[in-house]
Amino acid sequence: MSVKSCEKIENSKVVLTIDVGAEEFEKAVNKAYNKMRGKMNVPGFRPGKAPRKIIEGMYGAEVFYEEAVNIILPDAYEAAVKEQELDVVGYPEVELENVGKEGVTFKCTMAVYPEVKLGQYKGLEAPRAEVKVMAADVNARLKEMADRNSRLVSVERAVKKGDTADIDFEGFDNGVPFEGGKGENFDLEIGSGSFVPGFEDQLIGMKAGEEKDIDITFPENYTPELAGKPVVFHVKVNEVKTKEVPAIDDEFAKDVSEFDTLKELKADLKKKITEDRKAAAQRAFEDVLMDKVADGIEAVIPQEMVDLQARNMVENLKQQLASQGISYEQYVQFSGGDEKKILDEAMEPAMRQVRMDLAVEAIVKAEGIEATDEEVEAEMKKIADQYGMELESVKKYLRAEDVKEQVVRSKVIKLVADNAVAVAPVEEKKEEKTEE
Repeated sequence: MSVKSCEKIENSKVVLTIDVGAEEFEKAVNKAYNKMRGKMNVPGFRPGKAPRKIIEGMYGAEVFYEEAVNIILPDAYEAAVKEQELDVVGYPEVELENVGKEGVTFKCTMAVYPEVKLGQYKGLEAPRAEVKVMAADVNARLKEMADRNSRLVSVERAVKKGDTADIDFEGFDNGVPFEGGKGENFDLEIGSGSFVPGFEDQLIGMKAGEEKDIDITFPENYTPELAGKPVVFHVKVNEVKTKEVPAIDDEFAKDVSEFDTLKELKADLKKKITEDRKAAAQRAFEDVLMDKVADGIEAVIPQEMVDLQARNMVENLKQQLASQGISYEQYVQFSGGDEKKILDEAMEPAMRQVRMDLAVEAIVKAEGIEATDEEVEAEMKKIADQYGMELESVKKYLRAEDVKEQVVRSKVIKLVADNAVAVAPVEEKKEEKTEE
């Protein structure tokens, strides 16, 4: 194999012209013969036993050329790319120029990672919110904790909004029960919106032991079998329960935390809320800065890079849906049934991500940023602690190279942020109401 020429063309593409000599091509032709001979019928010979010369005499000398090219192309292409030190994106477009006993020549056109010219990445300005934590914020967090520690208690009265009703129900479509429309001893929080619109409101005022029929019309965007249909649910209320929230006092503090007094718990909550908000403000600050860095690069980005990133985003979406017990096919159906549209909608965020990745890589090269083995180990330990896992278990699930890349990326973001200027966010002007 030899590279006849390597030419850079527009849109970050390269054209490689590759020659494969007669001797190397002959070996590929022989491999093709050994692979194909069992499928070729030659009078007087059992399948797979006909000599190559006999087959070539019957079908022509070129009978094995196409398969031979398929055999030789991947290795020749890979060797040529390695020789020319090309950073290729996606798959090449291959054009066969000539093929014969003297060998084969083919032309490969492929996208390569573009040359990137960095814009400004030091001394940038971005807004960073000033963090303030008020007593109302702490009280709201305490209320959330109290709600989580509440319990349901049975009450002898009619159902009110906010109550939880233990119900039996069965749905009927023209008097016939339909699939998925039946439940027993189901705890339904009134006002939660868990059931079909109109169902929960019609339970208000019912008491334990009471039964009645509820008329419901399913929404048009419901499952096809029931979409837009009027149905009847027969409902029985078994029990009415209300939420009992504990008093927020010193005893509450002892029950839900390591503190003995409510004052200590409040102080700890204020500290944690402050830390969380500072971290969120810093992330927002960094996001704006990195968007500016990505916008500032100059690069001719091949469409292949964007297409690849968009497909990766769709694959990630499929995995997220699967983790939630939703199939991708269902998602496509509920999204209008257009899979191409989903991919098309991924193109814009894919382009943003590609620009961001190119910007990060360019800063890594410009600053000589690296991640040591100790830093990678520390990051894995941090992940293990965060998820309550053993370090060795994390190492089984995460590739060291991926963690290393994340450490390097974090260093890039820190460098940009440390060299940036934080300014006060611009307050939105409230529109003054004018009297008509």
